[in-house]
Amino acid sequence: MTVQLPSGESIPALGMGTWMMAEDFARRPDEIAALRAGLDLGLTLVDTAEMYGGGSAEALVGEAIAGRRDEVFLVSKVLPGNASAAGTVRACEASLSRLGTDRLDLYLLHWRGRFPLSRTLEGFAALAEAGKIRHWGVSNLDLADMRELTALPGFCQTNQILYNLTRRGPEHDLLPWQAEAGIPVMAYSPVEQGRLLGSPALASVAARHGATPAQVALAWVLRLPFVNAIPKAGTVEHVRDNARAVDLTLSEEDLAELDRAFPPPAGPSPLEML
Repeated sequence: MTVQLPSGESIPALGMGTWMMAEDFARRPDEIAALRAGLDLGLTLVDTAEMYGGGSAEALVGEAIAGRRDEVFLVSKVLPGNASAAGTVRACEASLSRLGTDRLDLYLLHWRGRFPLSRTLEGFAALAEAGKIRHWGVSNLDLADMRELTALPGFCQTNQILYNLTRRGPEHDLLPWQAEAGIPVMAYSPVEQGRLLGSPALASVAARHGATPAQVALAWVLRLPFVNAIPKAGTVEHVRDNARAVDLTLSEEDLAELDRAFPPPAGPSPLEML
């Protein structure tokens, strides 16, 4: 299962996130093993950011993918406070150093800050010209920001947003607009950091499929062909559980039950962030 970027390149629909990794040294071996197991299972989209652990998550990813860099579609993000034209270049170079690589496959603006989007795009363009990033995109941009962004030069490859069964606001306007514009969505916290998993509706649907509630929550996000998901998994077992979601297809009955438990938005709402 893949999602096609505007560039024409296809990336895995299910990848791996690293938010809150590398924060406990005792868990480091398990986290590295989990990332390596994910690569073995085809979850070769790996998302990180300079913000995560103050750069320590990038260093962990660098260790996990050492010797396997060419297998990975590697994503990182620049903090808005660094996202001037020159600051974006400096931040990316620091990320590359921590990751132990010479390029990123996708570099995102983590959220919008004080610098004009045009300045950040100047930095992205300089990095692309130097071969330090292959593509660029954004994160946590709502509809008005996306309209402003797409009026500027260049080609945004994705908008990474908070999207899951309890955070369905983007379905009202942002997701339809991005589908029409051909800009995929990358869903972070697709199981709401585990808080979804006690839902009776998820348990009911999972039982019908012999699946887990987490697999159902992930399959629900992946039901849309232009949406991929980047759940974090800190153990090999968790990664293997997530990977099985790719083979789970939800029925109309399943989707209706989940709609009753988690109603779609009745109107527009501001984009949420975690």
